[in-house]
Amino acid sequence: MKTYQYKNFENSSELIRLQSAAEGEYIAVITKPVDVELGQNALQRLEYVARNTGAAMVYCNYRKSVDGNVENVPTIEYQEGSLRDDFDFGPLWVISVKALKSVKLSELKFAALYDLRLKLSQKNRIFHLSEFLYTQVSKADGGNQFSYVDPKNRAVQVEMEQVVTEHLKAINAYIPAGSHKLVDFKESDGKFAVEASVIIPVRNRAKTVADAVNSVLSQKADFKFNVIVIDNHSTDGTSEILDKLAKSDSRVVHLIPESNELGIGGCWNYGVNSEHCGRFAVQLDSDDVYQDANVLQTIVNEFYSQKCAMLVGSYTLTDFNMNILPPGLIDHKEWTDENGHNNALRINGLGAPRAFYTPVLRELQLPNTSYGEDYAMGIRISREWRIGRIFSSLYLCRRWDGNSDAALSIEKTNANNFYKDQLRTIELLARKK
Repeated sequence: MKTYQYKNFENSSELIRLQSAAEGEYIAVITKPVDVELGQNALQRLEYVARNTGAAMVYCNYRKSVDGNVENVPTIEYQEGSLRDDFDFGPLWVISVKALKSVKLSELKFAALYDLRLKLSQKNRIFHLSEFLYTQVSKADGGNQFSYVDPKNRAVQVEMEQVVTEHLKAINAYIPAGSHKLVDFKESDGKFAVEASVIIPVRNRAKTVADAVNSVLSQKADFKFNVIVIDNHSTDGTSEILDKLAKSDSRVVHLIPESNELGIGGCWNYGVNSEHCGRFAVQLDSDDVYQDANVLQTIVNEFYSQKCAMLVGSYTLTDFNMNILPPGLIDHKEWTDENGHNNALRINGLGAPRAFYTPVLRELQLPNTSYGEDYAMGIRISREWRIGRIFSSLYLCRRWDGNSDAALSIEKTNANNFYKDQLRTIELLARKK
């Protein structure tokens, strides 16, 4: 089996050359500009698995050596919903030459590999082998979780969206523009005591929760609103802080659920289903604060203007002391009315802060998890209702070592990614129906 070293395979012209040159039954392709040190019988093992499974492509676990430090990198199972363009297959892919030559590649500068593996998956199996068969040798890359929204990468994102959209059409999971329901808010007139409720699930955030609540109380609006804090059995003084805030301002609703088994999604359901919740339920994390005093008014105005069941704003990254961190504004401008509901199955999140029309949220209910629950709701709503957008910053997202996504292990990251892929798989199957 011949091995092909990396030659900018993200460009379709290079990938077409590979397609033409490939000989035999299987080839090994190194898809990144890194060195690969093969373990014992690595290529033979991958070819054996490809032959026995009939897979068009096989990938495996690997090790990564960065400046001499070696760590195991377990990769996760490929699902139908594994549509993220940053899915980690590792740099070494073994591909069936027959399957490779059967694919008609699009003309692309950045997304050719993404195009290839999606097209391979349409009629063939992509197989994950849970064995560590090689080591990737490279230097530290300095990447971060917000790199994909860097404006410099906009051209890349446009191509990736084109590729996933064509894939969804090919598998009959594409939703055309203009097919979404708009909301008639008059149907809920007189059914809510307040117009908007800010929902804050919290556990052990004594250091930040008062800042979050006070940023809500400082809002200026021409309607009634409150802040519902679902205190998930805090033990660090958070409950006492919230009790004091609730006694000093009747707009603060401090709820402690009976259940000890609620994740963030379950806490949201608890707050949204309560009699205190308003017509619109608006998100604010217990770490963060609103940008200014006009955020709630802006959000409610946009609900009525855009007639949407869900509204997603934009935010600014800061440190704990609210000094802006690069890339600054996270606005997810890749979202469009025409195709955002399809592209949502490629990206890993829809943005923040999120706000919902409460009757829809009560109907659907979030998964009782502490990761991906908001994404699950977003892609579900986007199947049927319009999602509105605000591209100006509505809150400050404070990054500090207490964040729930700070310094995640590779096992936790894999579990999170697998779960979101599973959510996409569920949504894909529903859209196909």
